[in-house]
Amino acid sequence: MSPAEWDAGAPAAGGLDRAAAILGAFDAAHRELTLATLVARTGLPRSTAHRTAGRMIELGWLDKPKDRYRIGNRLFEIASLAPIRLQLREAVLPFLQDLHSATKATVQLGVLDGAQILVVEKITGHRPMPMLSQTGGIIPAHCSALGRAILAYSDPATIDTVLSGDLAQRTPRTLTDPVAILRELTAIPPRGWAIEREEGNIGVSCVAAPIFGPLGEAAAALSVTGPSGMIRPQAIGPAVRLAAAAASRAYCARR
Repeated sequence: MSPAEWDAGAPAAGGLDRAAAILGAFDAAHRELTLATLVARTGLPRSTAHRTAGRMIELGWLDKPKDRYRIGNRLFEIASLAPIRLQLREAVLPFLQDLHSATKATVQLGVLDGAQILVVEKITGHRPMPMLSQTGGIIPAHCSALGRAILAYSDPATIDTVLSGDLAQRTPRTLTDPVAILRELTAIPPRGWAIEREEGNIGVSCVAAPIFGPLGEAAAALSVTGPSGMIRPQAIGPAVRLAAAAASRAYCARR
């Protein structure tokens, strides 16, 4: 939408749309934005961006300690009430902590969101891995152990949604052939865990297992991620599977 359309008050350019555009300008690589950057990333006129951001500061949706805007604490408070965090995260967190203590590696909790995995929780290992997504970040489902752990137990329509989309090749080892990915998914249920070997980041591997909901659906997955030399699937896989099974029981008990 052009700046003129924003200011003209077109139906799609209401206050909520402008606020959504501003919130959408923030991501893991843009945590703090100047007004000029905010204007560039939203396409809003400068006066509109300034006015809307000012109101969002009053509401606690944004914060501006100096000359840069950032997400406000009120949004964090509201987000903590979402069922995905209030129920799933609280049920699974103790098992993530146990798995982290046992492996000394990074553990993550994720849910499928379209063709992406939304990272709901993350506990960093003893070796920081800045290339991994932060809590609230997204990663492709087709080349992540978290995604495959869920897709292996999903219905054909859900799998087709992912495999018919953009199967981006993130590294030379990324599987982008739907047939090869389906073959990988088929191998997961017999052993109980999914494997991803340097398909998202060179030198990094991951093992994940599904967390089931009360209807037997794969509601989420948890994983262990670390340097490829440290992540040995046959050694870590059983621990990940057991942690996911215990997390499934705890999650179902809360529903």
